[in-house]
Amino acid sequence: MTRRLGSGPAIRIALLVAAIAAIFVVDTVTNYAIAAAVFYVAVILLATRWMRPRSVVILASACGALTVISFTLTHSGLYEVGIINTGISLVAIAVTTYLSLKLVAAEAAIHDARERLTRIARVTSLGELTASIAHEVNQPLAAVMTSAGACRRWLAADPPNIEKAERAAERIVAEANRASEVIARVRGLASGKSPIRGAFDLGTLVQEIVGLARAQIDRNGILLRLYLPEGLPRVFGDRVQIGQVVGNLLLNAIDAVMADPARGHEIEVIASLAPDGSSVTLEVADSGIGFRGQEAERLFDAFWTTKQDGIGLGLTISRAIVEANGGRIWVEESELDGAALLFTLPVAPVDGAEEAGT
Repeated sequence: MTRRLGSGPAIRIALLVAAIAAIFVVDTVTNYAIAAAVFYVAVILLATRWMRPRSVVILASACGALTVISFTLTHSGLYEVGIINTGISLVAIAVTTYLSLKLVAAEAAIHDARERLTRIARVTSLGELTASIAHEVNQPLAAVMTSAGACRRWLAADPPNIEKAERAAERIVAEANRASEVIARVRGLASGKSPIRGAFDLGTLVQEIVGLARAQIDRNGILLRLYLPEGLPRVFGDRVQIGQVVGNLLLNAIDAVMADPARGHEIEVIASLAPDGSSVTLEVADSGIGFRGQEAERLFDAFWTTKQDGIGLGLTISRAIVEANGGRIWVEESELDGAALLFTLPVAPVDGAEEAGT
């Protein structure tokens, strides 16, 4: 069987020419009051689906020329009406051509963007997971290194302080276990698994995270103020994941206040209960340089960061964690003239029962 190449386009061109010819004949034989030339817009709309933009412009120009020729060949009806209808037809042809070409260009841009996003997602999905785990595990690993150094110093003392060395070793084991839990949680978050939620005291968790960062805070001369009111109800969420969020916000605040030595080195961590009693808000405010221009709008974008050595995943992961635990996170200007990051968590049920997988 012989395959006929190009028969499809040839048929479409023939039908297009036939339609144009039919419109031209009808527009010519009828009187001025019938603006049959307006139907050229239908031809243009069909042509934009398979013709190149330059060809569509040529076709629209031909339709406009045929409209004028048809007007000159028509001799029945009111001449003034014919001028008005011809003008309307020419405007309709021009506007339709312009809008159709813009629409086709927009659709092509959307298609290209969708393909690029698909390729990027395929290439970077593994990289994102790896970078996420690396970023989140960095905190417990840093604590392990600090405790290991302390353990060595206590053992090297004369005489060795076995009791303090044992406590440092216990912290190493605890942080190693926390790193393992972080890996499991991040992998679960990346695979869409629900967090392991339960009731816990947010103030106690904050104090634990602050304790891990205390050496860095003291070494840099940072004034840290904690406002953790007693009597706050327990919150409901994944304690390990929320601990990572608190640690990330605290480390970001430390980096922010150290970025400009001329500014004050102050950080405030404030917990408060919502007026309706349904959620608890935690605010981490700093006296750093804050955000310039549109930086705050892009703060939670993946791989976008204001740090020279950052990878731009900390706040992206933090938002995913907070939202997965039923809260929300946002940024505001700090009363310390820097930035403030806030997030909410729902108050735990009265019975404190876990709702894993919800």
